[in-house]
Amino acid sequence: MTEVLRRGRASLAFSFFAQGVAFALLVTRIPAVQDRYGVSDALLPVFLAAVPILAGVGSVTTERLVRRVRPSRLLRWSQPVVLLALLGVGAGDRLVGMAAALAAFGLAVGVLDASMNMLGVSLQRSYGRSIMLSFHAVYSLGGILGASLAWVGAHWHLALWVSYLPVVAVLLPATLVGSRWYVDGEPASPEGQGAEGGGVVFKLLLPLCLVMTFAYIGDSTVSNWSAKYLKDVLGSSEQLATVPYNVYMVTTLLGRAIGDFGVRRLGAVTVVRLGTLVAAGGFAVVASAPGAWVGMLGFTLLGLGLCVLVPQTFAAAGRHAFEHHGPGASDAAVARLNIFNYVGFLVGSPLVGALGDAWSYRGAMLVPMVLVLVTLVYARSFEAQPDRYGGGHERPRTADVGRGSNGV
Repeated sequence: MTEVLRRGRASLAFSFFAQGVAFALLVTRIPAVQDRYGVSDALLPVFLAAVPILAGVGSVTTERLVRRVRPSRLLRWSQPVVLLALLGVGAGDRLVGMAAALAAFGLAVGVLDASMNMLGVSLQRSYGRSIMLSFHAVYSLGGILGASLAWVGAHWHLALWVSYLPVVAVLLPATLVGSRWYVDGEPASPEGQGAEGGGVVFKLLLPLCLVMTFAYIGDSTVSNWSAKYLKDVLGSSEQLATVPYNVYMVTTLLGRAIGDFGVRRLGAVTVVRLGTLVAAGGFAVVASAPGAWVGMLGFTLLGLGLCVLVPQTFAAAGRHAFEHHGPGASDAAVARLNIFNYVGFLVGSPLVGALGDAWSYRGAMLVPMVLVLVTLVYARSFEAQPDRYGGGHERPRTADVGRGSNGV
């Protein structure tokens, strides 16, 4: 049993890593995609908004599909679609082809994100201790690698397909092989199936949905506005303006790498509260920074603070739904919560941009700070039962280890 869980954990971690690489390769080469297809500045936001919207559709679809199909099977086949769609974006030469590839990417990402986190939550339940942050840590590691590969491609003026093809050629077969060892949680009982679609689960999830949305508003603020803020507001050079997001990604990785240890020692509520306060402090430092280097300190704090919120929100949603309604409800809860990932991503960047233009960018940075602080109000929603995640050992629980990704 223990060896099966360890293989399942390693294979799922690689899936998170591969997705981090693929997503970073797409979003960091948006200017190159725009140039390749001749997309106007007016039309580009439409394409960029379509991806998270379709990802939300994919996540909703996943909630329905997991009633009949195991999450491991959905993950096994959605990840190759994501990778092939990425290659399609880089290899096409007509706008309609790019639109189709981005649509496939968005829908598949929604299925992939939901099913990955479903498996992560069920594995954490089987381990009996916090491991969710480690999965998101390797996602961050993949994002750093993907962004680095994108920089190489841009620096050497490589065609998009030349940058994407080797990555897809390596990751696609590796993820298919690794998918053999995915471990599903307990199958839903017939009684539990009826509870999955009820309003009780959504009412239970509402505080966590708000936390997820506000966390991604904070994250999208950093990814979309850190370079502009450092250059235009704090007067940095163009080269220095590229540094804050890299620093943010590295500190996100570091925070997630040690986060599970913190949850085991201090509890999820304390870790979430500390992360919230550190993130809010980061926004305050950014908003009041007299110069670029102090601003970068703020973005460093943001990485350390925000990094714990999303993994812990998924874990709390799955845990509460499982305790109230069983394993089927846990999967449904993760899929529903995942939608608010994309809501925050869609809202964050336009919100800060509109406030920055109408008011000031320093003032705009205070808005995500206030939103993130709302997490303190809902911190008790992250509380685990007394017997969960307290020990430093693996405590095997029931897991469907016989069928893995081959059952439905």
